[in-house]
Amino acid sequence: MSTLIDENAVPKIPDLSLAHYRFIISQGPAELKEDAKVKLFEGIKENNMALFYKTMVEELQAPFDQSLYDAMVAKNQEELKSFDDKAVDAEQNQGETEVNEALLAKAEYYTKIGDKENALTSYENLLKKSITLGTRIDIIFTFVRIGFFYGDNNLVRSNIEKLRELIEQGGDWDRRNRLKVYEGVYLMSIRDFKGAASLFLDTLSTFTSTEIMSYQEFVKYAVLTSLISMKRVDIKKKVLDAPEILEVISDIPHLEDFMASLYNCKYDQFFRSLAAIEQTHLRTSRYFLPHMRYYIREMRILAYAQLLESYRSLTVTSMAQAFGVSEEYIDQDLYRFIAAGRLNCVIDKVNGIIETNRPDAKNAQYQAVIKQGDVLLNRIQKLSRVIDV
Repeated sequence: MSTLIDENAVPKIPDLSLAHYRFIISQGPAELKEDAKVKLFEGIKENNMALFYKTMVEELQAPFDQSLYDAMVAKNQEELKSFDDKAVDAEQNQGETEVNEALLAKAEYYTKIGDKENALTSYENLLKKSITLGTRIDIIFTFVRIGFFYGDNNLVRSNIEKLRELIEQGGDWDRRNRLKVYEGVYLMSIRDFKGAASLFLDTLSTFTSTEIMSYQEFVKYAVLTSLISMKRVDIKKKVLDAPEILEVISDIPHLEDFMASLYNCKYDQFFRSLAAIEQTHLRTSRYFLPHMRYYIREMRILAYAQLLESYRSLTVTSMAQAFGVSEEYIDQDLYRFIAAGRLNCVIDKVNGIIETNRPDAKNAQYQAVIKQGDVLLNRIQKLSRVIDV
């Protein structure tokens, strides 16, 4: 795995870890904010991100260090002049390939220092020139990473669509796999967990996209998206028994317990793991935090449905014991999901029993026909009244 990553490594431009620290400072757990702030400004200083520094100081209401800012601006101007000189020299003494290389280096530098507008403009100008298909694809990948860095979903979506077209024209194996990872991250960020899981699992053994996340992070997201979107039999085959996942899952806090407890029907352990996953992984992920309440709710429903599927009826007491919670909690939680039509059961409050009423396929089709028939009859009646008039 490590050899594969080294051979196909893409520079971390822009550095998405800085976007993560920015997210933690603004929306993450309180105990992580100070460390994230230190690391964010260390990264800004290391990369001489003058413009981004100014933005972060204003956003975070942090003290502004004028001397540091001036030094970073001077360094930026020096580097940009160097790239311009190389481009002029290449134009006068070398060929078009060398000119494009100099322009590409300048665009990458704008990206590295957090100058979004100049970076996008520089890349767009380069795309108008005669460059190879591979270089064109790599530039569009950079657009997607810029979109991830700034949380610009429109930029991400439009360029993923362009990547599909370009890679169909002649993208190599590595770029095809890289697209799956990028698209999976985008789908996860817009709550298409099923689509994300499919793409992540397809690239478990070929992952090389360390420019956007580590392999452990990638496995974490593959497991989280799979558990909420896949059938039990597929989870066993593609997740629980996947050697790539088994190799690293013990290094990811709480994830192994979370995955195994649900599959093995250890519901009390699953609830404890779910709470730990929320605190450790969902609250600290800028991709998952907007969907955290949805994810927690759906996983509870999934666990309840899995238990109820095995019984025609069971007592509220036994279900509460199975999940390690109080009877009042189970009663209130089930009531909400039953009322919303998410669980096929009823609660007999008098006898303290939960009775399942799973509809079979034929009954569901019958109910659908009746409903559609009622709608059709209502429309015919309205039409006949109009005709009579």
